[in-house]
Amino acid sequence: MAIRGSLKEASLPDVVQLLYFGRRTGCLALSDRQRFGSVYFEEGWITYATIVNRRDRVGDILLRNGTITREQLDQALGMQQVARGRRLGELLVSIGALAATELHRVLRMQIEEAVFSLFAWTAGTFTFEAGVRPDDDDDRERINPENLLLEGARRIDEWSLIEKKIPSFDLVFALDRNALANESLSFTEAQRRLLPLVDGTRDAREVIDASGLSDFEAGQALFGLITAGLAQRIGTSSKTAPARLVEAQIDEHRNLGVAFLKSDMLDEAAREFRRVMELRPSEGSAPFLLGVIAGRQGRWSEAVELFRQSLDRAGPRGHVIHNLAVALEEVGRLDQAESLFAEAASRLAEDPRTFQSWALLALRRGDAGVAWARLERARELYARIPPPLWYFGAVQSLAHQEQLEPALALAQEGVRHHPTDPVLRNNLAVLLEASGDPISAEATLTEASRDEPVPQVHKNLGDLFYRSGRYDDALQQYERAAVLDPDLGDDLYFKLGNLAFRRRDAGRARECWEQALRLNPGHQLARANLELLPVPQ
Repeated sequence: MAIRGSLKEASLPDVVQLLYFGRRTGCLALSDRQRFGSVYFEEGWITYATIVNRRDRVGDILLRNGTITREQLDQALGMQQVARGRRLGELLVSIGALAATELHRVLRMQIEEAVFSLFAWTAGTFTFEAGVRPDDDDDRERINPENLLLEGARRIDEWSLIEKKIPSFDLVFALDRNALANESLSFTEAQRRLLPLVDGTRDAREVIDASGLSDFEAGQALFGLITAGLAQRIGTSSKTAPARLVEAQIDEHRNLGVAFLKSDMLDEAAREFRRVMELRPSEGSAPFLLGVIAGRQGRWSEAVELFRQSLDRAGPRGHVIHNLAVALEEVGRLDQAESLFAEAASRLAEDPRTFQSWALLALRRGDAGVAWARLERARELYARIPPPLWYFGAVQSLAHQEQLEPALALAQEGVRHHPTDPVLRNNLAVLLEASGDPISAEATLTEASRDEPVPQVHKNLGDLFYRSGRYDDALQQYERAAVLDPDLGDDLYFKLGNLAFRRRDAGRARECWEQALRLNPGHQLARANLELLPVPQ
């Protein structure tokens, strides 16, 4: 269950300490107006942290530090375009531009600096989602939060003093060359880095970026120069050119939207993407992402229009065509969806999800053989174990072809790889019973019903009891299913009516059979049973 709160009521250091002592694993997301950050935990230890729109990307840090050259960074970025999924730091190590130890140091510094910056937030909200890990969680750091808490408290105190001299990063400072001529002066390493940069033209942000130092280190060094009378404020930076300002705003809104979307804050994400479209009406990615949000919220007709807008503005891209096909399937336009899935598969020939979605459409259209062929192709493309949805489709396609033995074997494999998925366990139980093993089927459904309240699981368990004459047990499961999903299906209410009639509760029987007819007006047995009941007085 998520933990939510306000940073005005509980400071971030207190929340971090609570998660550390509780040995929690998950993501702590923080938001304050247009600011958004995340801290990831593994058994209480911090493994990753990031702030949206913050200048702390690994490549930028290494370039500013002089550790790598612009040519090396460009080479690694070019390789990353081809080798999707590989991290930039890993590629820099592979081409010999960077030592693995240096990469480790920079990654750790990147995480620590993000956490220190977040500690200074005193307003906004936080949400902790258990079990959530970074998109790329290989080789993450393990940092003891207690060490960061001590340093963070010191920095917060010191930053309150720095802000009195440097209240904004758009201020421009110049050095007093006469004062610098004093040969008795001594400087810290950070101050020596700043000296050639504080030139009366760069603002504080540009000085910090060019120095390769963190905001705190550079602020601390500049504060020392100002306090010693060696640097004076001479004004503020000139306004950014309008075009560059708009581009910066677009990037900021897009990055915030993506961060909100990853945290399932859909309304907030939609707000940011709509702002992107306002700033750039020809934008192609924003309507696509708004379509993704509309789909998640079940507004499929709107999603269709948004995906079409994205195609009109940005051209035919495989992932947009794929999503448009999914949306068209959801609104019942199956022929159009079939055509678009075929086009998506030609453009995304190595994407297993496209073939998986295409297979599920074939299954929906009653062509189990075609579905199985597409699922086989999807499995070839999955580098690792296929997801639960693949097993669901594969088991269904084999079962529809009356290949019960291979379907059962695949259902067992799916549950072995995804033991907590209720749908896979439900399908396994159905196949176990069909294969003549009702005891194992009952055990599978009973275990699934305890772990997660899924209506269909309770319905199927009730069916198993109903067929074996255990009517009281069946009634209990049917009633649970009806509470979880009142519109689960006409068969549920038909059998509830039968059980009520067996208990001589004619009123309840009438109520259930009438509900069965409301859900399916063609249910002839429910209609016949109602006609046999005496007319209520």
